[in-house]
Amino acid sequence: MRQRALFSRGEFLRLGGAGMAGAVLLGVAACGGGGQQGGPVELVFSHGPEQSGVLRKQIDAFNRRHEGEIRVEWREMPAQTEQYFDRLRTQFQAGGGDIDAISGDVIWPAQFAANGWIADLSERFPESERDKFLEGPIEANTYEGKIYGVPWFTDAGMLYYRKDLLEESGFSEPPKTWEELKEMALRIKQDSGVKFGFVFQGADYEGGVVDGLEYIWTHGGEVLDPQDSTRVVIDSPESVAGLKTERSMIEEGVAPEAVVNYAEMESHTAFLNGDAVFMRNWPYVFGLFGQFPVRPEQVDVAPLPVDREGRRSTSSLGGWNLFINAASEDEADAAWTLIEYLAAPEQQRQRALEGGYLPTLEELYEDREILDRVPVIALGREAIKNTRPRPVSPYYSDMSLKMAEQFNASLKGEVSPEEAIGTLQEELQNIVDQGG
Repeated sequence: MRQRALFSRGEFLRLGGAGMAGAVLLGVAACGGGGQQGGPVELVFSHGPEQSGVLRKQIDAFNRRHEGEIRVEWREMPAQTEQYFDRLRTQFQAGGGDIDAISGDVIWPAQFAANGWIADLSERFPESERDKFLEGPIEANTYEGKIYGVPWFTDAGMLYYRKDLLEESGFSEPPKTWEELKEMALRIKQDSGVKFGFVFQGADYEGGVVDGLEYIWTHGGEVLDPQDSTRVVIDSPESVAGLKTERSMIEEGVAPEAVVNYAEMESHTAFLNGDAVFMRNWPYVFGLFGQFPVRPEQVDVAPLPVDREGRRSTSSLGGWNLFINAASEDEADAAWTLIEYLAAPEQQRQRALEGGYLPTLEELYEDREILDRVPVIALGREAIKNTRPRPVSPYYSDMSLKMAEQFNASLKGEVSPEEAIGTLQEELQNIVDQGG
């Protein structure tokens, strides 16, 4: 018998990529059937409070559709991802808890799967259906060759820029390399009097890890061996070059010194107030126009720059997925029915149009109404398709803390990029070798 527990409600922040879209799914249906004594199966679904209101509409519609068969209770969890993660981990370690269907951050699947906390969905979610999704979200849900989650909505790091200021300084297109970005930012600062050339997330937290990884990836570096996730390979000239480029943004006057403490909010506030030429951030920023002086017609979006022409741009994958609690064996079929519904094309389209959530289904990037009404999808299409997950490891949460610390210390100039990378090589390998 599963333990039942109640938890407090948290205030929802639209995580790392608020303004994102629901995923789509599948043609493999499973019916939950009747509950005990002929009543409906009672399901608990966990997710943070959602500002758009679209999830409440969809759960209510699901309950009407499955009246007498399945009844879903939405358990509102903390908005802060770390707090949500801790709540789930506490329940899992105590025997599973009472949550049946789980929404979860894109960085959680490997750790949950390695501990046996979420169900293997490989039979329910075959390759023929996975092929309909963007590659990055599927990769993030795959652990040791098996699939453990269904992509619900996705997110991507993007380069925002003031196209009006670029045009005034004679630039017809955004920068393709980091060096071009620095040159353009400094010239436009001089021409326009804008305070900052570039703002991004440099603080000691998960967002700082994301940005640090993007600098490393766009210089050709890696954290884990792509063929062997137990082998740390971050100690390379490419990784060092990535952190040097990040630090050079401050050293050369492109980014403000305060960027070492910037998270998403500080970045978008500076940019939308008209104080920065370029900004790295998530798609949610497009939902903030009207609250700040900068207008949407002044802004455009491009893929993140790279270290040299010819290298493919890469940004960090964000977004959330849908899982089944491995302890919910009796409710698994009903939980799958809910997941199938939430991730289906109709619901994904509704989430995009009413909530601005980025789709995970390839075909919806050709939907004209979505492209017209959610402009960041059209503008950022290349960035969205060039995402990759953060290192897929059951020890990622421990690794992330070390990367946040060293990336931030390098950005501040407290240690050299070489020192930061060398320290991480040893610390991350120790984490993997010791099993977290």
